[in-house]
Amino acid sequence: MSDPASAPRATALREVHEKAGATLVDFAGWLMPLRYGSETAEHKAVREAAGLFDLSHMGEIRLTGPQAAEALDFALVGHLSQVKVGRARYTMITDAGGGVLDDLIVYRLGEGEYLVVANAANVPVVAAALAERAEGFDVEVADESADHALIAIQGPRAVEILAPLTDADLDGIRYYAGYEHTVAGQPVLLARTGYTGEDGFEIFVRPAAKAPLVWDALMAEGERHGLVPAGLSARDTLRMEAGMPLYGQELTAELTPFDAGLGRVVKFEKEGDFVGRGALEEASRTARPRRLIGLVARGRRPLRKGQDVLRDGETVGTLTSGAPSPTLGRPIAMAYVDGDLDTSTGAFTVDVRGRGEDVDVVELPFYKRQP
Repeated sequence: MSDPASAPRATALREVHEKAGATLVDFAGWLMPLRYGSETAEHKAVREAAGLFDLSHMGEIRLTGPQAAEALDFALVGHLSQVKVGRARYTMITDAGGGVLDDLIVYRLGEGEYLVVANAANVPVVAAALAERAEGFDVEVADESADHALIAIQGPRAVEILAPLTDADLDGIRYYAGYEHTVAGQPVLLARTGYTGEDGFEIFVRPAAKAPLVWDALMAEGERHGLVPAGLSARDTLRMEAGMPLYGQELTAELTPFDAGLGRVVKFEKEGDFVGRGALEEASRTARPRRLIGLVARGRRPLRKGQDVLRDGETVGTLTSGAPSPTLGRPIAMAYVDGDLDTSTGAFTVDVRGRGEDVDVVELPFYKRQP
């Protein structure tokens, strides 16, 4: 007999997904749509028109108080006190040794109010770490994940689909910004970020029970524009094409931001100490033991996480992510290789079940949208 306590949690949109014929799977403890039909069709819709995603498994942690900015400057690697009200920042939380506990997006909602958005599997760790690191600061830390639903609309037609449904001037919302508005008559935090390489918006709905109203309104308005619901499979191939890291694959507690080529998010210029500062300063001065590269297969055999990368027959790294790319028409992958490896010479292959698959080393991202 199954343990109800171990069953995945359903988002407020579960019935919507079931009616749409979604394949639902357990992802990070949540029952999430993997696909609604063809994941390739969903991927292409986001590149050519728009896709609608349920991201309600993500965590939302609010920090409120006179010293919210100072607490976050100490807790995270970024300089959050410099973020202006209404803007957002991509950053990370590390342990004392510089290992990445999670990558985050932080929205500054007011002078003393921030919303930290964490990956679903890491919410308990991030919430606990923020609460512990906030001790001694005049700030309250509240995990509000259960109160929110999160919907994302991504794609080149996102603006024209969303515009009739919101009171926001979408042209006035810059990339990495978030403001309180309404969508389909519901009060929301409307943000312009994304994880697909396309333009688009994230809609934080609170209370979560109102999310189906917002979802249905977007689908009804978007039908004539080619909007489709999209699941986790399409989201993964979209973010891979855009060269975006995934926690648990390109980012882990065994890696520093510098290993992942994301040392730019670490702000040593901010005043005072922050958790991991000493270890990260050392990491910034030393040669990287590994670095992240992009690979494109010359053939059609799928590239998958965990497969070895070889140069001239010698193992030099391991794939962190891999999948067929609907946009490129060939399999792609990201991999960590030896930090001092010269990737401009030699014959590169990936060990696919004992057979070498020829690959080309390319600069990330694989795909970049036209401005």
